[in-house]
Amino acid sequence: MSTFVDMLTQAREHIDVLVYAAVFLHEAYPRLNDVLRERAAEGCAVRIAVGDPDSTNVQERGKEERFGHGIESRCRLALMHYRPLAGVPGIEVRTHATTLYNSIYRADDQAMVNAHVWGVNAYAAPVWHLRRSGEGGMFDTYAGSFDAVWETATPVREG
Repeated sequence: MSTFVDMLTQAREHIDVLVYAAVFLHEAYPRLNDVLRERAAEGCAVRIAVGDPDSTNVQERGKEERFGHGIESRCRLALMHYRPLAGVPGIEVRTHATTLYNSIYRADDQAMVNAHVWGVNAYAAPVWHLRRSGEGGMFDTYAGSFDAVWETATPVREG
């Protein structure tokens, strides 16, 4: 968790989070929203994309992981955590309904990529720490994946 928090607190330009839920972030680091607000106040663009709990893909993922409605409830919980950030200047929060092959946590030129494994909860799957080392590498592939999902995502209203 410390690597993740270090990445976020040091970000100056971009923070992107693409997950179904990842409620462990707020559970392990209760100051997460404060850090995101601080980063945005200093000019960092923050984009958070959380799974739409009513989407077919999220529901299917729950069946595949034998997690039942757990993943849907975790998406709702994640939205509860992130909703207070909707409307904060520099921060955008959206929901997505895509099949998620990886969770992506980007901070400037670093990313943590949680590779999803069929039938396995994300917490038990491998995580890769990537650093941009030039144009067109693995980092850019995952950054492009985030952007593609982001374009399909629906903005979350304040509340």
